[in-house]
Amino acid sequence: MAEPWDIEGALTLDRVWEFLSRFISYPSAHAAEAHVLWIAHTHLMDAWESTPRIAFLSPEPGSGKSRCLELSELLVPRPVEAVNVTPAYLFRKVGSEDGRPTILFDEIDTVFGPKAKDNEEIRGLLNAGHRRGAVAGRCVVRGKIVETEEIPAYCAVALAGLGGLPDTILTRSVVIRMRRRAPGEIVQPFRRREHGPQGESLRDDLAHWAAIVERQVTGAWPKFPPGISDRDADVWEALLAVADAAGGTWPERARVAAVALVADSKRGTPSLGIKLLADLRDVFGDNDRMPTARILEELWKKVESPWGDLRGKPLDARGLAQRLAKYEVKPSDIRDGALILKGYHRSDLHDAWERYLGPPPQECATSATLATGEPKAIRIGLADLAPQDPADSYFGGHA
Repeated sequence: MAEPWDIEGALTLDRVWEFLSRFISYPSAHAAEAHVLWIAHTHLMDAWESTPRIAFLSPEPGSGKSRCLELSELLVPRPVEAVNVTPAYLFRKVGSEDGRPTILFDEIDTVFGPKAKDNEEIRGLLNAGHRRGAVAGRCVVRGKIVETEEIPAYCAVALAGLGGLPDTILTRSVVIRMRRRAPGEIVQPFRRREHGPQGESLRDDLAHWAAIVERQVTGAWPKFPPGISDRDADVWEALLAVADAAGGTWPERARVAAVALVADSKRGTPSLGIKLLADLRDVFGDNDRMPTARILEELWKKVESPWGDLRGKPLDARGLAQRLAKYEVKPSDIRDGALILKGYHRSDLHDAWERYLGPPPQECATSATLATGEPKAIRIGLADLAPQDPADSYFGGHA
């Protein structure tokens, strides 16, 4: 039997979801659900060991990123809108005695772009502030005296910008990859003076519900769906705890969203080495061994991959061997009819495939809602895909 706060929480989150979806064209339902859960978690900051950042990123302007922050500002506690702010301003806001703020940082690409060296203090604050109790150390000059001070850094942060983010931020974030609306995707125009009061009323409802469930979620250990572990679990722990406390359909929806968005974030920027391993698994198919010449021919045919044109030349046998050596895979002699040729055995690649790619797509049908006991299964995409070397990213790396 559902507790009263479960019913109230589910209805409140549903209303927030409906409000946001009127004005934002999300790339998926999972993105909308993650946004709702992130907003709700900002009302329970004293309950968490770690707070995830939420990052609205897109390749081009006009994709709805700023609108996401604009609507978040109505729904989160003590919002601070930050655009090209100075480090001193941001530090003072985070350490203010008025209460922990929620930072809404637009145009974040200006912080992590070509002039990043001018923003090292802000970068340090964003990196450190995801852990409760984190402080940012600074040197302060008072007259001729240099003193040190420690300013609290822990607070919720939403980011919006063009391009990508450094791995130190990206791996601590729920990543929402926004895109421009297609002609058939219609949203309602947002007018703050008209719709602001409804948003503020929802914020009050969230705050009321959060006060009821704070003891319940403090120190909670939500069950994670398959594939969510390590740093991904740190990112999603608070959001899953919010979903469990809300009840209704939210525990299942949150876990499906977690699996989908984590897989999407890792697919976005695979390193060239990971891309090669994934393509090799596809090329091998059911073969136990293949000569190098045949492998290269099949790789060159993959028009979506760069193997036919690496800096003006196709990948050759030497280059293939050098790239695979990083994964402790070496060429060996294989028999092809009466010939002995250099090539690769499936057994030699198996360990690298298992460690860096996970199961192939056809074997990845797992239940994202295993922890909730629901029978519904979803298919996780190719686990390709966190870059091993950000400088070697086929898809362009980070901004």
